[in-house]
Amino acid sequence: MLYLIGLGLGDEKDITVKGLEAVRKCKRVYLESYTSILTVGAKRLAEFYGKEVIELYREDVESEAFKILKDADKEDVALLVVGDPFGATTHSDLLLRAKEDNIEVKVIHNASIITGVGCCGLQLYTFGEIVSIPYWNENWEPDSFYDKILVNYKNNSHTLCLLDIKVKEPTPESMCRKKKEYMPPQFMSVKEACLQILKKLEKIGDSASPDDLTKETIVVGLARVGCETQKIVAGTLEELSIIDMGEPLHCMVIPGKNLHPLESDYLVPYATAETALKLKGN
Repeated sequence: MLYLIGLGLGDEKDITVKGLEAVRKCKRVYLESYTSILTVGAKRLAEFYGKEVIELYREDVESEAFKILKDADKEDVALLVVGDPFGATTHSDLLLRAKEDNIEVKVIHNASIITGVGCCGLQLYTFGEIVSIPYWNENWEPDSFYDKILVNYKNNSHTLCLLDIKVKEPTPESMCRKKKEYMPPQFMSVKEACLQILKKLEKIGDSASPDDLTKETIVVGLARVGCETQKIVAGTLEELSIIDMGEPLHCMVIPGKNLHPLESDYLVPYATAETALKLKGN
């Protein structure tokens, strides 16, 4: 059987009892290490689970799934996923491949950022489409995420922004060579995400409509959700563009235009002084 096992959001102890029981009976245990990370590495997981944990990266899961599925019709194999197994489409694709090969699949769910984001006090049923904010570089500045944020904002829906992660990404130069070289890992911060949105607002300039975001739009930055060092800060786009929220992982929420009074009250203790006054008057 192939097990897809969610690990939750924090560390090695966030796995469910059911998930841990499955891991300990598997012959091979893989850890998907590119859509998200825990605060601990594969070594800590292996020590706690009592099993060797093999790290996999994007190319391993997307291009060489057959290695994971090899003999999974004869023995138990596990793929560990930070958060919930269905938090990324890659894992749905692996499940479909397994079924095509007549391999039985069992999914063991866990907490994900999609529900964990409720820790900031914004009501989950008022969230709209989730967006991913990618890193920009000097040659590539994709900004379709902004349009999706704006649709949510105009509909008075909150937007969960998942921030870019780059782990074991090949350098552009090595893409043309047989021997790959990899860039250092990168994890987008709330600060970087806000700076990119502010840059987008500069491009819009005078053509902005009354419904567009501004540098005074309130956003909520979250870091290390589900961990002991979890941090939440509410402030304007401009304020959060200069605040260091520490180690990864980060995500961000852009609330809808009109907050419910309970949402405003919940955010006040996390807010900067200026934003707290706005929330109290909301």
